[in-house]
Amino acid sequence: MLIFFLFFFNPCVLQLYRECLRRAKYIGQKKYNTELLISMVREQFKKHMHETDPDKIQKLKDDAARGLINHMLYESENLSGRKFSKSSS
Repeated sequence: MLIFFLFFFNPCVLQLYRECLRRAKYIGQKKYNTELLISMVREQFKKHMHETDPDKIQKLKDDAARGLINHMLYESENLSGRKFSKSSS
């Protein structure tokens, strides 16, 4: 129980979880699959909630944050019509 508390209720992890849920709701409303996306986010966080290795926890947090940043860049590109990332081709 203490491990769950330290992992899930860590303010940084909790904020990340909430932001992932917000993004899932936003994407889901546009693509009409809100419940599926929310359940996928919840499943990923629950899957790793017993992780105790600080390096692995940091990697999981970094991966989730990277996913959020990628989505925000994608949305910005769609709204502005401007490409922010350089393509390799």
